[in-house]
Amino acid sequence: MTVTTEPVGALMRRWREHRRRSQLDVSLAADVSTRHLSYIETGRASPSRGMIERLCEELDVPLRERNALYLAAGFAPAHPERPFTDLGAAGDAVRSVLTGQEPNPALAVNVCWELLAANRAMSAFLHGVPPELTKPAINVLRVTLHPDGLAPRIRNLGRWRRHVLRRVRRQLDRTAAPGLAELLAELEGYPGPGGDPAEDGPASDASDDLAVPLRMATEYGDLALLYTTTVFGSPRDVTLDEIAIETFYPADPATARLLRAMEE
Repeated sequence: MTVTTEPVGALMRRWREHRRRSQLDVSLAADVSTRHLSYIETGRASPSRGMIERLCEELDVPLRERNALYLAAGFAPAHPERPFTDLGAAGDAVRSVLTGQEPNPALAVNVCWELLAANRAMSAFLHGVPPELTKPAINVLRVTLHPDGLAPRIRNLGRWRRHVLRRVRRQLDRTAAPGLAELLAELEGYPGPGGDPAEDGPASDASDDLAVPLRMATEYGDLALLYTTTVFGSPRDVTLDEIAIETFYPADPATARLLRAMEE
């Protein structure tokens, strides 16, 4: 849980500015007067629990940061934070989705892309990763882009690296999650392919017309993979709010055949 000594008004103003919203815009959308919102942000008025919830909903504040706002206002946190292993039916749903995707690789990660669970197909990709990249927890993006990880096997490393960095920047902008800025700086420091990164790899083929594929070399042959991201709707738990399930699908018939062969 994020702990802060800042007043609730300063935190609310920061999220409004982070979302690039004016006081007038937010007050109209949240059905509160501009004067009252201004008073809250400057500390001249104390928001109720209901007001905090309304403003957080309008500003799409992540549940972890909502708890920080409640605490700053003198209220108990509204959203529990259970371990992944204690999510009950939601945890069972995650594991069911992962298993049901085989032979397609799939994994569940938190907001900083730390691995929570993976199916057998994905575990095969992570086999052989140096132990130093798996402590204290496996970070999927670190393993992917680190020169001692999967990076040497990625055929379109320059293109994929740029995509990953853009994605982390978007995640940081959306969530402001602790640790993401440090992860981004670390990933940006990893070496890319030699030469101009805009010219890496072979020319685009038909599969690139849909989405940028991850092209990876394996002992079975080269794979071309597209990915999707699945999140839970209407989460009330902080952990569940931050979980994403990422599934990699074949971008061409050859990859589909190889994934089935790897499962056998």
